[in-house]
Amino acid sequence: MTKEPLLYCILDLGYVHEAEAERVAAELLAGGADLLQLRAKGHALSLIESVARRVLPLCRTAGVPFILNDHPALAAALGADGVHLGQDDGSLTDARALTGNAMLIGRSTHSLAQARAALAEGFDYIGFGPLFPTPTKAGRPAIGLADIAAMERDVGAHIPAFCIGGIHPGNLAQVLAAGARRIVMVSALLQAADIQAVTLAVARICSSSFVGALVTTRGAKPGFT
Repeated sequence: MTKEPLLYCILDLGYVHEAEAERVAAELLAGGADLLQLRAKGHALSLIESVARRVLPLCRTAGVPFILNDHPALAAALGADGVHLGQDDGSLTDARALTGNAMLIGRSTHSLAQARAALAEGFDYIGFGPLFPTPTKAGRPAIGLADIAAMERDVGAHIPAFCIGGIHPGNLAQVLAAGARRIVMVSALLQAADIQAVTLAVARICSSSFVGALVTTRGAKPGFT
């Protein structure tokens, strides 16, 4: 993709009923999502496939990569652009055996050590968090903001690294000031009264911050090639 991926949006069926999936996805895409992931923890594979087949064409039309959370075999069958794996969802090698080499594969990381390990293993991008407590990741402790700058230096300088977890418009400036360059926002967008408008506002803030960082550092951050 040619546009720097800065705002990663997640269509989470824990917040969105399957019947609303296409409408919500369309609003996220119209608002400026740079990637769109379908996450459906605890749902039947048949339902996940059904929703994915309805949302994927919207991403194609928008020119936005469609990422499936978990299920690399299904991601390959769908022709998804990527698959996202948690820490307990297997190795990159095993996923590549199912998806081939062209698909983006991301890894959730919850510490600086895990972020560095994901880079060393060869993942295409990472999620880093949760920065703040969030019901999306109930029971997982927040890691805070202290390691963001080091993570960006050691990992984000090489592959896209998306900070995630409890980020909303009210604390976004704090996250960016801590050194984040790319973010994931979930419930704050999915529960907004006007999803497209809030997504657009967040996307603009992320873009302005990214451009400012380039001017300051005189260097480019890597996107997907």
